[in-house]
Amino acid sequence: MSTHPGLDKTLGAAFVGVVAAAILHGVSCVQAWYYYTHQRDSWPIKALVGAVMAFDTIHQALITHTVYTYLVSNWGDTAFIQRLVWSMLVEVLFNGLTGLLVQSFLTMRVWRLSNRKVILTGICSILVVAEFGCVVTFTAMSLHLETFVQLAKLKYLSILVNALAAAGDVLIAGTLCVLLHRSRTGFERSDTMINKLILFAVNTGLLTSICACASLISITVAGETFLYIGFFFCIGRLYTNSLLATLNARKMIRGAGNGTHSTSDAISLSVRDFPKNGPMGSTRRPTDISIKIDTTREFATDSDHGHGNEKSECGVSTASIVRRYEEATSQMA
Repeated sequence: MSTHPGLDKTLGAAFVGVVAAAILHGVSCVQAWYYYTHQRDSWPIKALVGAVMAFDTIHQALITHTVYTYLVSNWGDTAFIQRLVWSMLVEVLFNGLTGLLVQSFLTMRVWRLSNRKVILTGICSILVVAEFGCVVTFTAMSLHLETFVQLAKLKYLSILVNALAAAGDVLIAGTLCVLLHRSRTGFERSDTMINKLILFAVNTGLLTSICACASLISITVAGETFLYIGFFFCIGRLYTNSLLATLNARKMIRGAGNGTHSTSDAISLSVRDFPKNGPMGSTRRPTDISIKIDTTREFATDSDHGHGNEKSECGVSTASIVRRYEEATSQMA
């Protein structure tokens, strides 16, 4: 049986995108289960996770319906490939809703870590809102279309959505990195902790940025294929997993940020422990006086000799940085 020369780059790409999105959805389900069973957050955060998971699940159902309609219900009908399925158009909206919630959450984290800087947070917010506005516009304008030839007229909106998504992710991740970098203290322990936070901030926006850029390049270079659709199917899953990874990693970050350790040495001295005979050989009545000396030492793990105060400051600074980062992740307002 001969294979249509365009199937690999059209329906084949869409099928691969659905499979990859389904795998990522399974990962997000596991992360959501872990979140609800191990994290104790306020109801707004729990509602955010629930809404993201709901939109993600609906999106997975829609793209599955799309591919099933093309590959099963209308298999062999080459003319039907040129027609649009309603679920392929509606799924864009739910992908946009997922991105809106997750990017808004990350923007709120920028707001808190930057000490409520309006301009910086405003730029991030503009990109997030503009992206969702383009998504809504694309969905509204495409629902009355019937063929891919007609949909090609909205190519500029598809390019704009992916460009804004990539720009927003890069800006948010880059801003977090700069804010954390400015929190360096010069001590090895605290700087190592900051490096870990920077790496984590980069990872939360790296995959979504790469996926958005891949979709952008695909629709620009090979807009007649479904390659960009395969990438776009997965963007929502990456947003969901980045959110859940951020929330579930707080315990690890909190533990890593515990850079100070305390030890207590108790020394009890009793006069009765001393020899009863003084230096002149006289006998004295033993007194029942006890002296207890508590010594508390706080130190960091750095091996800097003779700088106990600096070590304590290092531990306090590290704990403060981690606490600010965790608070920025745990609160909505």
